[in-house]
Amino acid sequence: MEEQVDSDRQLMMEGGFTAPHSMDIDPSRDRFPCCIVWAPLPVLSWLVPFIGHVGICREDGIILDFAGPNFVCVDHFTFGPVARYLQINKDKECGISPHSSALKGDEEYQDDEPRRESLTWDEALRKSTMEFQHRSYNLFTCNCHSFVANNLNKLGFRYGGWNVVNVALLLLLKGQWVSKLAFFRSFLPFVVVTGLGLTFGGTTYLFFLALFAALLVCWFLLGTYCFKNLINL
Repeated sequence: MEEQVDSDRQLMMEGGFTAPHSMDIDPSRDRFPCCIVWAPLPVLSWLVPFIGHVGICREDGIILDFAGPNFVCVDHFTFGPVARYLQINKDKECGISPHSSALKGDEEYQDDEPRRESLTWDEALRKSTMEFQHRSYNLFTCNCHSFVANNLNKLGFRYGGWNVVNVALLLLLKGQWVSKLAFFRSFLPFVVVTGLGLTFGGTTYLFFLALFAALLVCWFLLGTYCFKNLINL
């Protein structure tokens, strides 16, 4: 069993796909094929619940997320179980090869790459993973949203143009909750912290909370749309 798990975690870098993958979502096994996934962040999500950690999943459902300097985590979502997800129809919404990478072997991938016009889903994710394994992590300039946006642009998802802001909005507006329990777990800390803040700080707490949220939003809006080299993708 352990050997199977270990080989599964090496699958991204080795490219050893052998069979087509099911598109069924299985939260109990953390399998979300062709999905963008979200989980709340400790402390930050307690204060601003729409802030969270994001990742993107391979065709076999394994989660990839940019978790730290030069490190893309595979099959272990860094901040706990997935709370929200958005499954992408890769055949209709992406400008990638219609053939699953499950049908390709290593030799075909290596021989065909120089003349390939479009990548498969997993090949696009592989390229982004290799790129971000040489990136420094910074919460404000190069984070998990940057990684997902980079992947979506390589996939040609809805014609590209993805950045940290519209990735966050996409999940906020279109993401589905894994379960009612996931919704409860995500918002309970915010409710508790806000209740304590109002009890001991009153309107002063609300003022500083609103100021903190506004500063975060302004930073990413300015860094994305006004100073385009400030936030890396």
